[in-house]
Amino acid sequence: MKIAIASDHGGNNLRKEIKGLLEAKGYEYTDFGPKEDGSVDYPDFAKPVAEGVASGEFDKGILICGTGIGMSIAANKVKGVRCALVHDTFSAKATRCHNDSNVIAMGERVIGPGLALDIVDIWLSTDFEGGRHERRVSKITEIEAEN
Repeated sequence: MKIAIASDHGGNNLRKEIKGLLEAKGYEYTDFGPKEDGSVDYPDFAKPVAEGVASGEFDKGILICGTGIGMSIAANKVKGVRCALVHDTFSAKATRCHNDSNVIAMGERVIGPGLALDIVDIWLSTDFEGGRHERRVSKITEIEAEN
């Protein structure tokens, strides 16, 4: 599994923690930054992760900002991306099982590193259930095609 990860300045610390988990679990990943701790604009970092997932270059993407909100909004503008804003383990599992999310967004100012690592671990190890959920995900894709 190939993973793309990025943050803005508000998510730098959590991004570094998550990279440690990815390395420990043996996941292949590309870090889209930022390289510095100064203020940056989250859409500039959400876009390449989302485009990389949408194109198939990456299987999944992880985005972190202060709240996760801006990153999730920006990522969901890219056709083919289903980015879920998640701050608990139940939602992390549900968004994979039911929504087949391919990008996750979290907020460093909302959750601590321990919970974030649990969320990422659960999200990456949970499969899409398909079945009745496939019909619903297909309807999301249809909405995308209309716009």
